[in-house]
Amino acid sequence: MAMLEVKDLEVYYGVIRAIKGISFEVNEGEIIALIGANGAGKTTILHTVTGLIKPKAGQVIFEGQDITKTPAHKIVKLGMAHVPEGRRVFSQLTVYQNLKMGAYSRSDKDEIEDSLQKVYKRFPRLEERKNQVAGTLSGGEQQMLAMGRALMSSPRIILMDEPSMGLSPILVNEIFDIIQSVSAGGTTVLLVEQNAKKALGIADRAYVLETGNIVQEGRAADLMDDESIKKAYLGE
Repeated sequence: MAMLEVKDLEVYYGVIRAIKGISFEVNEGEIIALIGANGAGKTTILHTVTGLIKPKAGQVIFEGQDITKTPAHKIVKLGMAHVPEGRRVFSQLTVYQNLKMGAYSRSDKDEIEDSLQKVYKRFPRLEERKNQVAGTLSGGEQQMLAMGRALMSSPRIILMDEPSMGLSPILVNEIFDIIQSVSAGGTTVLLVEQNAKKALGIADRAYVLETGNIVQEGRAADLMDDESIKKAYLGE
């Protein structure tokens, strides 16, 4: 059984059919990439899976449980974390306060402290800046904070929306290294990313979206070698 199953999902914005009956799955331990141009529907899919948008039709099943109509805050408690596009850190709060906000669904103080130390170990810069107001961090540091905050909920799966957006090439490499280390640590990853080359470089499998439809799917390495993918998304 897949960890996450999306079945025949349809999402509308008013009369516009944004997601057109798509189906895909994510198995435990995988890094799955959703790639596609702006407006393809990638972010809408993540928002629907995490309960921020209610679909018109279809199902979202997480670890065997239908969560299609489950509120977003309850989905977090089930073990799903979302790193939104644009980072969305609490800019007036400190790094430490942001991280503690990520653990709002948990109650065991010792386990929360253990998660905090693990986040600091993975992101040493966050520990260095733990008393700094988040709005004064660089873009790369804010991305690390958004990822660290998501990890504070101790998720089984983490959904990341455009983690490399607006970052320098060096920081992009660093963020993708971190995504791989998160995966190696036992957390399943569903990655939405416009940088298709980077996404396919670390993913196990990928789905290609065009205007609300999945038009290709397969092993990431195979898609990386596909001539149509190279031309459309890899700039080759």
